[in-house]
Parts: sequence; structure tokens; C-alpha cells
Amino acid sequence: MSKRTLAIFAAIGATVIYGINHTVAKGVMPTHVRPFGFIFLRVGGAAILFWLISIFGPKEKIEKGDWGRMLACALLGMSINMLSFFKGLELSTPINSAVLVTVSPIIVVALSALFLSEKITLNKGLGIFLGFVGAVGLVLFGAEARQDAPNIPLGNFLFIINATAYGSYLILVKKLIEKYHPFSIMKWLFTVAFVINLPITFPQVLEVQWSSMPLWAYGSIGFVVIGTTFLTYLFNIFALTQLKASSVGAFIYMQPLVGILFALFSGKDHLTLVKVTAMCFVLVGVYLASKKPKRK
Repeated sequence: MSKRTLAIFAAIGATVIYGINHTVAKGVMPTHVRPFGFIFLRVGGAAILFWLISIFGPKEKIEKGDWGRMLACALLGMSINMLSFFKGLELSTPINSAVLVTVSPIIVVALSALFLSEKITLNKGLGIFLGFVGAVGLVLFGAEARQDAPNIPLGNFLFIINATAYGSYLILVKKLIEKYHPFSIMKWLFTVAFVINLPITFPQVLEVQWSSMPLWAYGSIGFVVIGTTFLTYLFNIFALTQLKASSVGAFIYMQPLVGILFALFSGKDHLTLVKVTAMCFVLVGVYLASKKPKRK
């Protein structure tokens, strides 16, 4: 099997895990672990795992000039991205999060045009507009009376912040991947992010009542730390060694399908007309924004 094929399977695996995560993580918050306390466990656990696995990788020293990019990637990919997603998931619903994360490729296109001077075609411009309409529609009109979703508009807005941060991370980290081994990048990114997140996340992790927590909640936390953090970032960083950032970002299209099906089958969420309409706008927008122009 070629490395490119393995990279495609890695990207699919990461997307499936992410899709399931919307419901699994929601089930634990905020009853057993509050969102920022979850990030302490998630980033700290992944940092330990990446340091352990780095024993099997090359011993590399990060050049002084790359630490600025490393800091920016940790801030975007493991701090702003994770904190906004988990707080948003506490306030909103699994299906809303599964839909709104798909605006990430649109943001990658927009940021590439802004910072990398990539040309925005008519298709891309229309795609960005439709995606924006879908996302804003879900933020403004996706509210519904639910005890486990106390502030859906704010939660949906935080999902857009999460998607923006993750899209920016995918662009910035690509240059580091071309230079260093994935294990070297990940162990330092998660270590830096752990330090950045510490003042925000540590107070909430102290509130966790470990002795009274049910066994299934421990399993959910383990899934988020090992699956949604360690494995997905490892899979995506490997996929980026063989595929373009836009190609890896495109696998995010699968997330609504996986996330919605898992949420529906587990009885943790339900579809509404607003959710379906917004999802159609976002997915059509993502398709148009990511579609390659035909060669003349």
C-alpha cells in the first residue's frame, strides 16, 4: 500500500473519530467534567503520549526561527480551537457542531486569498457566501429549548471561532511538516499548548469528582484524549506529509454525516428544518469554495 493511500485512510479515520466525538464529549459535559477541565486532560494527555511515541522518531532540534510559527500553531490548533469547540459543545448541540465545523475549508480558502494572494474565482466567492449564510443562519435561527444546550447561538458562534482557528492552523503547520518529523512537531505543539492553556483549564480540572464518576464517563474521557486528540492529530499530521492542506481539509465534509448519524442513533440529538437547511448551504458552499477550476 502506497504512502498516499495510507494518508487518505488516516484522514478518513481522523474524520470518523471527530464525527463520533461531537456526541461522546457532549455526554460528559458539564455534569462530570466542565469544558476547560476537559481541555486540561485532553492536551496534557496527548502531550504525554506524543513524548512517549517520539522515542521511536528522530532526535530533532527545533530551529530558533521556527519557534514563532510553533507558538502560533499551538495557540490556533490546540488552544483557541479546542477551548472554543468544547465550550461551544457545552452550550449547543452535537449536530450543530458537526455542521459548523465544515466551514473550516471555506475559511482556509478565504485566508489563503488574504495572506497567500490566491485568486478567488466566481465559484469560490459564491461558495464563501453560501457557507457564510448557512453558518450565520444556524447561529441566529438554530436555537431550540433544550436543558443540555443553554445558549445555542453563543455555542454556534464559538464553533465558527473553532473552525477559523483550525483552518488557520492547517495553513501555518504545513511549513513545519515539510521540515520536521510529525512526532517532533506534535510533542512540542502540545507541550506549548498545555502551558498556554494551564491558567484557564487547571481550576476546572480541580472540580472533577473522580471517585463518584461512572465508568462510562471514564471511557468517554479516554476516547477524547486517546482518539480525538492523540490519534486524530497524528493521523492528520501524517496525511499532511502526503496530501495538500486543502485536500486534508476536504475530508471534513464527512463529519456532518458521521456526526449526525451517530447523534441520531444514540438518541442525543434530532434534526430540524433549520439544521438541514443550514447544512445544505454550508456543504454546497464548501463544495464550490474547494472545487478546482477547469483548465482552459
